[in-house]
Amino acid sequence: MEDNYEKYAVAVIIVFGAMIIGGLMAAGLSMDDRPAFLWALGGAFFAWIGGHAVLFDRPRVYGGLIMVAAVFAIASIVALVT
Repeated sequence: MEDNYEKYAVAVIIVFGAMIIGGLMAAGLSMDDRPAFLWALGGAFFAWIGGHAVLFDRPRVYGGLIMVAAVFAIASIVALVT
């Protein structure tokens, strides 16, 4: 049995992150809120690029891109609430 739990942790983080961003995009579409949808789409884009940073073993770039994706997701939530 393999003791490398980092791969599984990253997979769980990516899946749940995609579910959150996908849910924000769906909420933006269903509420007919274009800015909320676009903020969530921007977050999804930066998270997708962050996956490539993991692939090329760039932890600082990955951290920065995930922070940007989180800010975009928060902006999407704010746009939905207001």
